[in-house]
Formats: sequence, C-alpha cells, structure tokens
Amino acid sequence: MDLTFVLDFIDEAPLAALFGLMTGAVFGVSAQRSSFCLRAAAVEFARGRMGPKVAVWLLTFSTAVIWVQGAQLLGLFRASDARMMAVAGSWSGAVIGGLMFGAGMVMARGCSGRLLVLAATGNLRSVVSGLIFAVTAQMALHGWLSPARQYLAGLWVTPGGQNVNLISALSLPDEAGISVGIVFAAMALWLSARHQIGWRKLVFASGVGFAVALGWVTTFALSQVAFDPVSVTSATFSGPSASTLMFFLTENPVLDFDIGLVPGVFLGAFLASVFAREFQFQGFEGESQMRRSMAGAVLMGFGAMLAGGCAIGAGVTGGSIFVATAWLALFCMWLGAAITDFLLDQGGFRQARMA
Repeated sequence: MDLTFVLDFIDEAPLAALFGLMTGAVFGVSAQRSSFCLRAAAVEFARGRMGPKVAVWLLTFSTAVIWVQGAQLLGLFRASDARMMAVAGSWSGAVIGGLMFGAGMVMARGCSGRLLVLAATGNLRSVVSGLIFAVTAQMALHGWLSPARQYLAGLWVTPGGQNVNLISALSLPDEAGISVGIVFAAMALWLSARHQIGWRKLVFASGVGFAVALGWVTTFALSQVAFDPVSVTSATFSGPSASTLMFFLTENPVLDFDIGLVPGVFLGAFLASVFAREFQFQGFEGESQMRRSMAGAVLMGFGAMLAGGCAIGAGVTGGSIFVATAWLALFCMWLGAAITDFLLDQGGFRQARMA
C-alpha cells in the first residue's frame, strides 16, 4: 500500500488520525453488533461453559490473527516494526497488570473497550467508569502512579531491549501464525454452530478482528513513506484513552492514530446502536455498584498500563502478532477475571466465611 500520492493532499498527522478514526469506526460498529466482550467470555468460561460469549471472543481473536498474519505473509505489514514488539516487554508487568485488569473488568462489568462501546449506547455507568479508567491510565503513564508502574514493570523484563516474538522464539515457520488462527477459528465456528449463533453476529465478530488488522496495515504503510517517525500500532484503549483525554485538556494537542481511534469507536458504536434501536440511557443500579465499578476502573487503568495493553491492546492486537508478554497478559486477564468472579459473584467470600 503506497500512500505517497495521498500525502500530496493531506499531512501525515491528520492522515494518521483519519486511519485511527476509520479503524475505530469499524471496531465500534462490529463490537456493538456482536456484543464482543472479554469479561463476558471469561466469566462464562470460569463457570464451566463454552457458550456463545466464548465463541464470539474466539472468532474475534482468530480472525484478527488470520488477517494480520495473512497481511504479513503478503508483505503488507511487518510485526518487527510494531511499537509493542520494538520495545522491551515486562514479564512481571504482564502477570501483575494482567491479574489486576482481569479483576477490574469483572468489577466494572466490562473491559475498557467494552465500556467505551457501552458508553456510546447511552450507558452512563460506562461513561463514569471509562473516564476513571482514562485518568488512572494517564496517572500510571506520567503521573503519581508512574513510579509504582515502573518499579513493578522493571522486576522482570525481556532481554535485548525488545519484546519476544513467540513464533521466532519457538523456531516455527512464518506460516505457523496463520495456522494457529485457523485452529482457533475452527473451534469458534464449532461453538457457534452448537449454540446456533446467527451469521450476522459472526460477521460482526470477525469485523472486530478485521479492525485490528486494518490498524496494523494502515499505520505500517504510513510509516514507510512518512517524513517524521510514525508508530506502527493498532486498536488498544489504555494509551489512547489517556492520550485522548489529554488531547482535550492541553493547549497544543497533537494528532496521531490514537487520537482518532477512541472517537471512531464511540461514533461507530453510537450509530450502530441508533440504527438497531438499542440506544438507551442507563445508570448505576445502586451505591454499591457504583463503588464496585469505580474501583474496577482504577484497577483496569493501572493494570493495562502495567501489562502493556488492555484486553484489546494486549489480548487481541498484541496477540495477533504473537508478542510473548501480550499472550501472558491475556492469560492472566482470564485468570484474574475467573478468580474475581468466583470470589465476588459466585459467593466465594461468603463460602469462606461460613466454613
């Protein structure tokens, strides 16, 4: 994809933001219509079911892997140029941050990406939780929580100043990545047939995965022709949420892919909910739910910045290029969600008290 001609009409920064807006819109529409949610899938799995929510998550993850790995085989993208692959990863951050994020998304009833989609459909609980998530993420990145994040992330880091590519580390052929995606896709389709999931939901679930590939390919193409350095990145909601918040609060904001992504998701999800007649204002059900959601948003904000990404950024976007710490963070998010669901929602605390 040669963007030289396009750059004659639009500058690099606005073009990067436009790519972010486009990626976000595809993600927002697809996530809203498919009800894609890692929290829902993790809770369903933790309760001993491989149901429709797991099927939707698996289909999203698998199609992201297939699209991204296919683009790489076609020369449209290089994983080695990706921002999260080119910097040192943190094993300790993936474990601690992943567990924190998993616990937080159960408490807040949605991961950061899901909260953004729900906020666009009129869910005021998600608006509040999303803002708290963004503020906490910014504090963990550059604020009062930054020293704690840096200390925990520095306990155990990847060698050589860069992250680990699982395919290369295991000495597997380049085609192994797309093969993994096909295996997960087959499992997702089997579960979908078993639970009679409609084809529209399957198409939109795969659309979320396509959005991840779209972000990788467009930012990579721009990086090849841009005069100034361009980060090769895709859908994630930890750094971009913090950046978008600061964009509207600072005097001299800078446009980039991240700044376009969050508004794009919001706009896409909003339009999808309106056309489907699902837009509806909702609030907190009570004071206890408010406290729980706010605490969960704080855990997610710090956990995402520590883990190197949120459920989308590490779990799907990082997983699609086989970043080792992203896969570890994803596993810990599932584990943290399962433990928290057992303790808070399945009566684990009450059972322990009665024993």
